[in-house]
Amino acid sequence: MGLAAPSVPSAIATADHAIRVMVVDDSVVVRGLVARWIEEEPDLALAASLRTGRDAVDALERVDPDVVILDIEMPELDGISALPLLLAKKRDLVVIMASTLTRRNAEVSLKALSLGAADYIPKPETSHGVTTSADFRRDLIEKIRALGRRRRQRAATPRSAPAAAAPQPALHRAEHGAPITLRAFAPNRPRVLLIGSSTGGPQALTAVVSGLRALLPRVPVLITQHMPPTFTTILAEHLARAAAGPAHEGIDGEPVRAGTIYLAPGGKHMQAVKRDNGVFIALDDGPFVNYCKPAVDPLFHSAAAAWGPAALALVLTGMGHDGVKGGAEIVAQGGNVIAQDEATSVVWGMPGSAAHAGICSAVLPLDQIAPKVVRLFSGERP
Repeated sequence: MGLAAPSVPSAIATADHAIRVMVVDDSVVVRGLVARWIEEEPDLALAASLRTGRDAVDALERVDPDVVILDIEMPELDGISALPLLLAKKRDLVVIMASTLTRRNAEVSLKALSLGAADYIPKPETSHGVTTSADFRRDLIEKIRALGRRRRQRAATPRSAPAAAAPQPALHRAEHGAPITLRAFAPNRPRVLLIGSSTGGPQALTAVVSGLRALLPRVPVLITQHMPPTFTTILAEHLARAAAGPAHEGIDGEPVRAGTIYLAPGGKHMQAVKRDNGVFIALDDGPFVNYCKPAVDPLFHSAAAAWGPAALALVLTGMGHDGVKGGAEIVAQGGNVIAQDEATSVVWGMPGSAAHAGICSAVLPLDQIAPKVVRLFSGERP
């Protein structure tokens, strides 16, 4: 395999259904390994394997990928510089940033999301780590598949004029599939906000938190975002700026207070524990839940026990179904769950699973979530 030239596509690359993937990384070991993984998947096709961001920009129109795996640190043109050039050439291109777990790379990855990258994936520190990490391979393939399919669905769905409001408020129609039946809002005024998110979450969280600035001094907010260590540190700093108030990674044993955003630290589950003198953060280094750590379900489960009917949970964009079991427990205790809608989600896995499970009282576009939350905390009668 040449360092700069596209690899020879496998036979499946000619199949119309295959998601075409371009791999851009200056490490020949990483490039070759990821290319092989892609070729071994029946629904994926290797479109090109390239060494630099400049090679990717030059080859984009010729190889026409659906998804690009873009390394951050490369010669000639690095990933963050190549990203806007790639998106300028192909606006609906799915770009997944790849980087090691350094503070600088975490900052760059989150900046890339704000510039239009769909997601990021942390790479093991060494080529040997990439070779031996089953988790990295699984996570990468799942992201390619979910984001690639989402792009294909959106490209195949013609945009139509907005439909008239449905006469039945207990129904919500997703982009694809049957209507979803919504629960009536429980008539309890919430006292705490819980949020779970994954793919697309940093952008969604920033939008929601920005819309809650007036409410936040009166409410504690606990968030689990699927994200590794270092990345959660940076995300907490971004959320503090968006909220114009305190936001930090949860600390084991600290009290939960109104006016603060607590973010589950990467590599630890975050829970809320009720004691005689209040509710406190508890961090858990236990097994992965739903293949994630931190996971949303432990937070939601614990919040249901700590706050009962006063808990309001949001399930935002993300792959998988994390948050459904915990959300069901919140509903069972008299609380409420709201999910982000399909049209505004990067991936409608987590919120879609919650909606289809029948635990949601609303399924809303991203820009309508914060206003609804404010109204509920202000005592709106559902």
